[in-house]
Amino acid sequence: MAKLLSVLSWNVEHFGASARGKSFETERIGRVVDLLAQYDPDIFGLFEVEGKDIFETLVTRMPGYTFQITEGPQTQEILVGIRRNITAFVTQKVEYRSGTTHMRPGQLVTARVGGHDYAILFLHVASGVDPRGMGLRDDMVQRAFDFRKVLDKSAGGRGQARYIILGDLNSMGLEYPFDHGIPHEIELKKWDKEAARAAVQMVRQVKSWPYSWSNGSRSRIPDSSLDHVYVSQQLTLKHVPGADGGDATVHVGGWAQAPDDAAKDQWIADYSDHCPLYFELVE
Repeated sequence: MAKLLSVLSWNVEHFGASARGKSFETERIGRVVDLLAQYDPDIFGLFEVEGKDIFETLVTRMPGYTFQITEGPQTQEILVGIRRNITAFVTQKVEYRSGTTHMRPGQLVTARVGGHDYAILFLHVASGVDPRGMGLRDDMVQRAFDFRKVLDKSAGGRGQARYIILGDLNSMGLEYPFDHGIPHEIELKKWDKEAARAAVQMVRQVKSWPYSWSNGSRSRIPDSSLDHVYVSQQLTLKHVPGADGGDATVHVGGWAQAPDDAAKDQWIADYSDHCPLYFELVE
C-alpha cells in the first residue's frame, strides 16, 4: 500500500528549559532534531516546548519544514512542523483549555493530501490522578471527540471527515481513598466507548509497545501508557510489528527500543521520559 502521510507525536519533557543547564539543553535540542531527521515525518508535533533557542535550531537544521507554535499564558507550548511540499492550514484551538488559563490549546493541522483533507489534532491534556485532573482531562478529550461533528458537517455528512487525535492524553486514572480509585485501563475504556459512538466513529490505535512514559528503571512509579492515537474508522494505517509478536499500527520509539535498563535510563536522560509515536497513513 502506498504511503499518504507520515506523522510523529512526541512529548519532549521541558524542551528548551532543562534544569541541567544551557549547554546540555543545546546538545539535547540537536539530538532531538537528529532523531526527527531519522523518522523524516511529513508532519510532527512536539509537546512541552519551553525554550526560545529551539526555533533557531529547527529553522537552520530543518529547512524543508514550516513551523507553528501555540501562544498564550501557558508555559508549555505545542510546536508543529509541516513539510513544505504539503498544503496545510494550522489553527490554534483554545476550547481545549476547558476554561482554564494554564492548559495548552490544541494545534489543529488540516493537511490536503491526494485531494482529501486530513484534520490532525495534536493535544496535551491535563495530568494528575486527583478528581480535578481527571475531570479536566476527560472534558478535553470529550471536546476533541465531539469536534468530529463539526468536521463531518464541513466534509459533507456523518463519517466523512478524515480525523486524527493524537498526543499526550495523560491517561493516568484516578487515585481516591477507600479503594474507590479508577485504573487507567478503565479511563481508556471509557474513551474508547465514546470514540466508537456513531457521531464520532474513531478507533484508538494499537501501539508497538504498551507503554510510552517512564521515570526510569530505579523509580517506584511503573511505566505508563500516556500517549495515544485515535483515527477515523475509514482511515488505514501501515502495520508495524508489535511487542508481543502481533500487529500494531503505531511505532513506539525511544527508550521502548532500548536493549536493557542502562540504555533505557540513558535515553531518558538524553532525550525525554516520553517515547516518540510514529505512524503512516496508507491508501
